This record gives sequence, C-alpha cells and structure tokens, in this order.
Amino acid sequence: MIDHGAPPHHDEAAGPPSPSLAARLMRRKPVERLVAEGGQGEGGSLRRSLGLWQLTMISIGATLGTGIFVVLGEAVPKAGPAVTLSFVIAGLTALFSALSYAELAGTIPVAGSSYSYAYATMGELIAWICGWCLILEYGVSVAAVAVGWGEYLNELLDGTIGVTLPAALSAPPGDGGIFNLPALIVVLLAMTFLLGGARESARANTIMVVVKIAALVLFCAIGVQGFRSGNYEHFMPLGMAGVSAAGATLFFSYIGFDAASTAGEEAKNAQRDLPRAIMLSLVIVTVLYVLVAAVAVGARPWRAFTDSEASLAQIMTDVTGQSFWGTLLAFCAVVAIASVVLTVLYGQTRVLFAMSRDGLVPKVFSKVHPKTGAPRANTLIVSLFCGVLAAAIPLGQLADATSIGTLFAFALVNVAVVMLRRTRPDMRRTFRVPLSPVLPALGFGFCVWMMGSLSTVTWVVFGVWMAVGLVFYFVYGHRRSRLATADPSEVRTHQK
Repeated sequence: MIDHGAPPHHDEAAGPPSPSLAARLMRRKPVERLVAEGGQGEGGSLRRSLGLWQLTMISIGATLGTGIFVVLGEAVPKAGPAVTLSFVIAGLTALFSALSYAELAGTIPVAGSSYSYAYATMGELIAWICGWCLILEYGVSVAAVAVGWGEYLNELLDGTIGVTLPAALSAPPGDGGIFNLPALIVVLLAMTFLLGGARESARANTIMVVVKIAALVLFCAIGVQGFRSGNYEHFMPLGMAGVSAAGATLFFSYIGFDAASTAGEEAKNAQRDLPRAIMLSLVIVTVLYVLVAAVAVGARPWRAFTDSEASLAQIMTDVTGQSFWGTLLAFCAVVAIASVVLTVLYGQTRVLFAMSRDGLVPKVFSKVHPKTGAPRANTLIVSLFCGVLAAAIPLGQLADATSIGTLFAFALVNVAVVMLRRTRPDMRRTFRVPLSPVLPALGFGFCVWMMGSLSTVTWVVFGVWMAVGLVFYFVYGHRRSRLATADPSEVRTHQK
C-alpha cells in the first residue's frame, strides 16, 4: 500500500543536487591534482629538460633588457635623476612578490604560474581573472618589447650600413608610421625557436642573456667616463609623485622573473630549482638596472631623455665621440631584447596551456606536438596575435597596460601564499616566505599603491579588458571547466 503521507525524499539515483552558482565560482582545484596533471597535454606531454641554470637564464632573459634598453627613456622624464630610486622601488615591489612566487613555485610546480596558484587557493573565478591578467601581462609585453627592438635595429643599421628603415615601416600608427615591420619580425623569429621545443629555446636564450649582460657591463665601463655630477642636481625635480609614476612604468621591467614559474612542468627538479631561479635572477637584474640607470643619468641630463627608445646607444656615442661603441651596444640590444621576446612569449604559451588543460580556453592551446614536446598550435596563434599587436600599437600604451595586469596578478599571488599556508600548513615547501604574513602583505600593498600611480586611460583599458574576460568566462569557460564535470563531493573534500 502506498503511504501518501510519507515525506518526499531525494532520488539517490539522480546524484547529488547541483551546486549553487557561488559554489561553482569558488570551486578550487586540489593541489595534488594540479601537480599530478603536470606536463600532460592533448596528444602528448611537455618534456622535463630544464635545470637551475636554464631556469635562471629564462627568468633573466624575460626580465633584463626592456626596462633598461627601452623603457628607461620613457621613465626618466617622469622622475628626473631620481629614476634610480624608481628602479629601487619597483625592485622592492617585485621582491616582495618574488618571495611569494618562490614559495608557491616550489609548492605547486606547474605551468600556470599565478593562475594555478589562485585556482588552488581562491577558486575558479579568481583564477580566471588572474589568468586573464597574465594573458595581458605576457601577450602585451611581448608586443611592447618588440616595438623597442625596432628602435635599436634602426640604430644598428644606421651604424653599419648607413641606412634606416622608413618611419612608415618602423613605427605604429600614432607614432608617425603605418606598420612596425621589425616588431613583427622579431616575434616571428622567437616563434621559430619555440616551435623547436623548450630545450632548444633555452639554449638560444642562454647565449642571448650572456651577450646582454656583457653589453650592460660594457656600457657602465664606458658611460661612467662621461659622468657629470651636475646632472644629479635637483635630484627629485618632479617630486615623489614623479618617482612613483616612473616606478609604476618601470615595474614593467621586472615582470620577467615569474617566467621561470611557467616552466614548472618542464623543469627537471622544479620544487628545488624554481625558487632558486626566481630569487637569483631578480637580484642580478635589480643590481644591473640600478647601476646602468645611475650611469646613464650621470652621463646625460635627464631632460635629454625624450623621444628615443635607443637612449643607451646614443649615450655611448656621445661619451666616446665614436659611432662604433653605440653601434656595438645597438647590436647587443637587438640580441638582448630578442631574448625577452623569446622568453616572455614562452611564458604566455605555457599559461594558456594550463588554462586550456583546465577547460577554460579552447583545447587547441593544450595540444602538444609528439616530436618536439611543444604546444605548436598554441605558439603559432599567440605569436601571430602578439606580432600584429606589436606592429600596430605604440610602446608607452603597451608598457602601462602590461604593468597594471602584472601588478594585479602579483597582488593575488601575495594573497594566495597566505591562504595556502592557512588551508594546507602540512604541505612540503622547499622555500618559505620569511616573516609571513607581513612580507606578503607588504607585497600586496606595494602592488596596489603602484597600480594607483597609473593613468586613468590605463585603468579604463584594464577595465575593458577585464569586462571582456568575464564575458568570455561566463559564456565559455564556466560551462566547459573540467571541474564542472568533477564529482562535487570530491571537490568539497579537497576544499575542507
């Protein structure tokens, strides 16, 4: 007999009830799952072939070059001789975040960098926002660096064969040109190396890094001969606001240190070597930046740093009275900036690889070529996009857009390291941020402060970029996420 008074009950065969929207947005990917999936892609796997030396060179390659060879000319007019202080402030901001990166890279050694760290600690929506910022950081910075490469290429051509590329083909619209052909060429050259695989790319990058360090040491040795103490009078002519504004622009110069963390799935001993590579590269880069900036401002009045990205080569020529040294530096800069394009483009492809594996972007970005162990389709798509962007947009706008995306992602990393300490205190950590949570809090605060120093236009661009990203997430990524098909009870277990 049917008991009509029995209370309704849940049909066990139908499975557990669907989680709420808030629960889906906050779902976290377990650290163990992140690590277990390391290297796995569609149709193949990434190859673990990078040691400490290669990882450090990747980090230096992605960092050292653009800020000192290119963006210095943009920053000096904002801060005057105090640009050296701006480099220190930007370096400290990077240091606090680098400490957090080092701990998380040793704990969660995967390709997604801060995107993956956010996924493990703050949930899918925040991870997506972080990943979207990384796309802005890496993709746009490749374009920005490529723009500066063309300036030094012209210096090199002028000093060797006495010709330069016409402005129509060497500058983007808005800067007196139609199409920046050199910027597109250097991106395509970097793409060629990346298609050969991580090991081959790392070898080429190491050679280029050695060349650019030698070039900067040579600049200091020659530039100091033209040093004039009078150039440091009125050290801070534009006040602390100018120092802060220049520091925000120069932070663009430090973004590369996190490129090593994107190599987590191609490192031989990621947990040991990633933290070391990140910290070692940042120290080397900061020392070189401050030394070169100090010599450059001492050798040339700060008001003369205008309308030229190739300022260091010009200083060398002015000090020696000979075009040979400027031409030599221009050659080294061409090599140096090419290595930045190579390594940052590498980082961009690996972040998209991780996001694709999680289902948040199309699967084409996680397809791995079985022979080279490289995500070929990913590399082709990203390279062509960045190349066209570099050919069409002026440098200053690109640098500031990159800075704001980077600062936002770095701020989240500082939060993530504290959250993981609290939720998973038992995890093995090969590096620990000292004085936590004080230093991560300082890192977060510095990032927010420097974001506030950027222009209103930059914030508007960032807002539009984030709005587009959120639309893409809710239309595509939210529904196709691999966690969306996971057992909800398993996800909740890992979130406890």
